[in-house]
Amino acid sequence: MNYLEFEKPLAEIEGKAAELRALSVANPDMDVEREAAALDVKGQKLLVDLYRNLTPWRKCQVARHPDRPHCRDYIEALFDEFTPLAGDRGFAEDEAVIGGLGRLKDRAVVVLGQEKGHDTQSRLRRNFGMARPEGYRKAIRLMDLANRFGLPVVTLVDTPGAYPGKGAEERGQAEAIARCTQKCLSLGVPLVSVIIGEGGSGGAVAFATANRIAMLEHSVYSVISPEGCASILWKDAEKMREAAEALRLTAQDLKKLDVIDRIIPEPLGGAQRDRAAMIKAVGAAIGAMLKELDGKTPEQLRQHRRQKFLDMGSKGLAA
Repeated sequence: MNYLEFEKPLAEIEGKAAELRALSVANPDMDVEREAAALDVKGQKLLVDLYRNLTPWRKCQVARHPDRPHCRDYIEALFDEFTPLAGDRGFAEDEAVIGGLGRLKDRAVVVLGQEKGHDTQSRLRRNFGMARPEGYRKAIRLMDLANRFGLPVVTLVDTPGAYPGKGAEERGQAEAIARCTQKCLSLGVPLVSVIIGEGGSGGAVAFATANRIAMLEHSVYSVISPEGCASILWKDAEKMREAAEALRLTAQDLKKLDVIDRIIPEPLGGAQRDRAAMIKAVGAAIGAMLKELDGKTPEQLRQHRRQKFLDMGSKGLAA
């Protein structure tokens, strides 16, 4: 288990309990279960206290936790007969974006998502979930495919933002993001999106301009990272806590502002504490959102999506 900075007291308690049980295994005559159980109770109480009222900055840390289920984990667990489709037919394959055809409970869908990777090697290969222009152009190609065959589109968003490198800019990063967002708006099939970790900047919006948007309880969704915002506004990246407060990036704030449609509860301690339960909850939410859109005509879906985004911000920040 990887522990976040604010979870260090919990790490000590759970570490001591694990040490006691390890001693018991090495020395069967030692009876330490009572002490270990007491530490378990203490640790559980502390876990509840830590996660009762997380600040926006702590939610950012939880959303970035390396042990959270990633896009690939959800696809492997939820979608049967998944067939990955690669390349933008123009430049290259972008491994930060996973896309393909699959079945969600016998319903054929097109799945798209950003994959961060789970270890150093895979994170480098996936570019930490930061897509280049070819990734967005691949998404456009797959959305066209979905539109042609009348398949719903499911997107799983988890990215710190689009890749800002020189090569990406030379190949038209901003244009690719804009056209991907435009393609989302023009689809005549249901489009549902789930923010499973970080929803960073236009790199997330290009996948989440959807009829229905859900966020995991401790995920975040914002126009810029707290560190980037702090660097611009205060010229000091260490002001990220204040920036996180100001950005209103939590699922709870965004639900109040009608930016998203539903919040998917996470297990106590975050998605990383019970990955199987989290994946099951996301699957149920996707199924429910698709069911809500059943029976709508292509024009109704397009108009609903367009109006949804035109209405955003009408409540105001004082809501």
